[in-house]
Amino acid sequence: MADYKITLLKGDGIGPEIVNQAVKVLDKASEKFNFSVEYVEALLGGCAIDATGVPLPDETVEKCKASDSVLLGAVGGPKWDNQPGNNRPEAGLLGIRGALGLFANLRPSVIFGPLKSASPIKDEIIGGNLDIMIVRELTGGIYFGKKGRTEVNGSPAAWDTEMYSVPEVERIARVAFDLAMKRNKKLTSVDKANVLESSRLWRETVNRISKEYPEVELNHLYVDNAAMQLVRNPRQFDVIVTSNIFGDILSDEASMIAGSIGMLASASLSDGKLGLYEPIHGSAPDIAGQGIANPLATILSVAMMLRYSLNQPDAADAIETAVAKVLETHRTPDIYEEGFTKVSTDEMGDLVCQAL
Repeated sequence: MADYKITLLKGDGIGPEIVNQAVKVLDKASEKFNFSVEYVEALLGGCAIDATGVPLPDETVEKCKASDSVLLGAVGGPKWDNQPGNNRPEAGLLGIRGALGLFANLRPSVIFGPLKSASPIKDEIIGGNLDIMIVRELTGGIYFGKKGRTEVNGSPAAWDTEMYSVPEVERIARVAFDLAMKRNKKLTSVDKANVLESSRLWRETVNRISKEYPEVELNHLYVDNAAMQLVRNPRQFDVIVTSNIFGDILSDEASMIAGSIGMLASASLSDGKLGLYEPIHGSAPDIAGQGIANPLATILSVAMMLRYSLNQPDAADAIETAVAKVLETHRTPDIYEEGFTKVSTDEMGDLVCQAL
């Protein structure tokens, strides 16, 4: 029997509620597929600031590094808006990504059949079930570049630096090409090479790496065109690879095409097996404690964990199938439609366990 240690970073707002449901489902999957899971909890984000004064305590990094995988709820909220930039909850999120070397963010944009009507895009545009994988570089680019404040002609000004090295682009490109090989062998690289020097280096490097994958069809789009094409014809995409800031924006756009940001999971991977898994939505402090948060994105993040870090693909498939089955009859308030049964956060977790 395989044994795994998982660090839980429940975070802020609805984070604890949705992580608890995902743990419930993971426990059920472990019973069914004959593996065991040990959990340790650690602080990240606003709750860490309250307890320790910083958004990412050293103890949290140590616990995560000693684990097989990490499950994160969500961080942030207006309570900590007055913190300086380097001590906001989001700084803890950037910090844990850097500390664990999580350079590859996988964000699937998937429409489950029963939820097609929730998409704002017309059915004739979506066609069959949508399934796009966005691969976002996570530890480089403008979010991690040098930044500062200055004055220009006596007025306050600020600057941020976008920088990528060839090795950084090479490793994220290989992750994307490897995924494309396992899917439909089609990869779109998104940049702004008509304006940005960093994008020109990005494109040159991706083109060179493509020679290692002759079976994969590669094309390039400028980010503004890619944003338009995602809405105009999302079916043209299979795997998209792009930089940190562009991936942040495009993956949120793709999530709304899929119908609900509350349904989409993500994986952040290192060079090894260690990964951090989280829903892409925020901490939603306005609904925290009300029992109405949608836990399915976090549950689907557990499925990604089982697939990419724990080598339990059958368990991953079973969870995704269970979620699709439950959606045929039951909904949390954010995705509710007339004719379905409205359920709470806890009830949705129970239903997925029953479907397993």
